[in-house]
Parts: sequence; structure tokens; C-alpha cells
Amino acid sequence: MSLTQIIFILTALVMLFAAIGVVTVRKMLHAALWLILTLFCVAVIFVLLEAPFFGVVQVVVYIGAIATLIIFAVMLTRRMMFDESSPFNRQTIIAAVTSMVLFAVIVFTLYLWVGFNAPAQELASQPDTIRQLGISLVSPNGFLIPFEVASILLLAAMIGAIYVGREHKS
Repeated sequence: MSLTQIIFILTALVMLFAAIGVVTVRKMLHAALWLILTLFCVAVIFVLLEAPFFGVVQVVVYIGAIATLIIFAVMLTRRMMFDESSPFNRQTIIAAVTSMVLFAVIVFTLYLWVGFNAPAQELASQPDTIRQLGISLVSPNGFLIPFEVASILLLAAMIGAIYVGREHKS
């Protein structure tokens, strides 16, 4: 095993443990901290895949902005910060069984896929990859429509959050 493979396995184990921590801890603030660790592990995976730009974007955007926003939101709602309710309910077993069945279907599908076991090809190191990414995001023949649909969905979510968050006068 190479050093890269060892780092990947350790990062994947930490990421799995942290992701489980996100959904199983009782305090929302602790869940947000586990989320930060999970997102940092994703950034490490990006760096291992020789995509340092995406690793930096992961840290700056997701950890630096979104996770910090979640922590501030949790801390501003003191009632939620000290909520000690159990994350488990009667649907936990159904969700766990469904997750395991879906995981088995994914593994079986990947096992049957011929191209899955093909050797990985070496990525060509091109200095213009970020430029090509930007062009493909705004090109009419590229990902312009999905990019704009995502921005409209985020705008709708923001408007919905403002509507739900404001005090209604009765």
C-alpha cells in the first residue's frame, strides 16, 4: 500500500465516523462540529485526487461559510442549542434497514458494471482546468441551464427561510 492509499483509508474512516456523529449526537452544536470534520475530510479527499482547487473551495465555502453560518444559527436559537431530545425514534430501524438495502443495491450494481474495475487513467495536468470549468459553467452548450436552475432554487430556499424565520403578526 502506498502512502496515498493509507491516507485515503484513514480519511475515509474519520469521515465515516464523523458523518455518523452528525446524525447521532443529541446537541445541535456538536452535530455542526461533526459536520465541519466531515467536510474537512472531503477536502482532504479532493487534495488526494489532485484537485487542490476543489479542496480549497470546500474549506472556504463549506467549512468557512456554511458551517459557520449553521453554528451561528444554532447559537442564536438557544432553545435548539440545549435541546437534549433523542435523535432515535421508532423509524430508526426502518431507516437503517432501508439504507443497508440501498447500499447493497449500489454495491451489486457497481459489481456488475464492467467499467468499474478498469484501471484508472492518469489525469493530464493542464493549467487551464479552472478556466475550462468556468467556461463550461456559463457556456450555453455546457452547464448554464443547470447552473441557473440551481441559483433559482437557492434563491427560493432563501426566500422561504426568510418567510419562515420572520415573526408573523396575528
